[in-house]
Amino acid sequence: MRSLWKVAAGVLAAGAMLTGCISGGEPAAEQSTDQPAGEKYAGEVEWWTINLQKNYPTYIQGLIDSYQKQHPDVKIRWVDVPGQDITTKLLAAIAGDKVPDVVNFTSFTTGLFGNSMTDLGELFSKDDLATYAPALLDKLKSTDGKQIAIPWYNGGAGVAIYRKSALEGTGFDPANPPKTWDEALALAQKVHDAKGGYGTNAMAYSYTLQSEGIKLISDDRKKAAFATPEAAAVLEKYKKNLDSGAIAPGVLGKDARSYAQNLSNKLIAFMPKATSTDVVLLQNNSPDVYEDIVVTPAVTGAQGDQLLNGQQVFGIPAKSDNKAAAAEWLKFVTNAENQLGFCKISSIYPSALKTLEDPHFTSTAGKTPIDEARKVLVDTFPQIVDATLGSQNDERMRELLDEEVRTYMRGSKSADEALKAAAAAWDTELAKAS
Repeated sequence: MRSLWKVAAGVLAAGAMLTGCISGGEPAAEQSTDQPAGEKYAGEVEWWTINLQKNYPTYIQGLIDSYQKQHPDVKIRWVDVPGQDITTKLLAAIAGDKVPDVVNFTSFTTGLFGNSMTDLGELFSKDDLATYAPALLDKLKSTDGKQIAIPWYNGGAGVAIYRKSALEGTGFDPANPPKTWDEALALAQKVHDAKGGYGTNAMAYSYTLQSEGIKLISDDRKKAAFATPEAAAVLEKYKKNLDSGAIAPGVLGKDARSYAQNLSNKLIAFMPKATSTDVVLLQNNSPDVYEDIVVTPAVTGAQGDQLLNGQQVFGIPAKSDNKAAAAEWLKFVTNAENQLGFCKISSIYPSALKTLEDPHFTSTAGKTPIDEARKVLVDTFPQIVDATLGSQNDERMRELLDEEVRTYMRGSKSADEALKAAAAAWDTELAKAS
């Protein structure tokens, strides 16, 4: 069985969601259950997943075979959907009369599908829901408190990556790295002052603002909430470092994967929030840089939350005519043992708390940067919080805000003007969704 870190490149880069594009596969172990097969669980359950058929047919079929052996009155009909098609296919199904009984989607689309999903609080007991990490479960609720989805898997928390040679003479201590954004910006300025180069490519985009404690959306998800003096102060702080040369100018590009100044070309000294994939890419594409790095926990806001850019979740459409059987199948797929089986053959992290107690996660020996990254991700898992906004299009909303941040950073608007413009754009989009 391949280890987690031999396939760590499957974890998506920052800002992107996992969509099941991971390699390998093996059958799930048969498990005992206290729930007998019976009329309550009888019938066919149509189960939709995202992008698992190509690489995971053996593992998925193992789950199905094991469950059907325990519940002979149940038939699981597996439908795998390409990631780019899941939204349109599910919306079409909801609009029609034929829906899946269980569907896999992403947490940043819960605002789009939430009103069409069953309240899982009616099908999952408190003990059932206690299986999952609360910070991953709680964001999967509607504004009126309905549990519209449960978590499945995610890409783990972020990491920070530092080039040791570029930080010589700055006082950087790998054993005591920056913990907050303010400390990271101060280190970036020290790099510039000592070396004359760029320190980092951090920027006050939507995820950074959110981690800095800025509320982005109102509780009822109908209005923007970030046009505040506190948010303006955060933007102004980053602009000061951008103008001084501490932050690299390429950060104003739209694609974080192709910033002009990056670790690979040695034009920045560190990334305060990266992913394990970034570590693997350095190992594969820039081995000289890889040998020069140290990996630590990602920088966070003052509260210490590790924001997750999204997670894979499951819901039961309200139009399903076999909800009880669907819920029992869902509990089986996402229990701690089956999540562990999935994690062992992929580069994902679980939502079931007991899964993390296995030696697969607790044994973190090794001193390479990849070993360091693995230990960081395991140690910081308890601090993970899903950054989902609950709007009908989180990606669109974030880009509207980020573009106004770029406008301000280029000097075309004041921070206050940029935030108000972004808030007006959000309010327009949110009104359309009402």
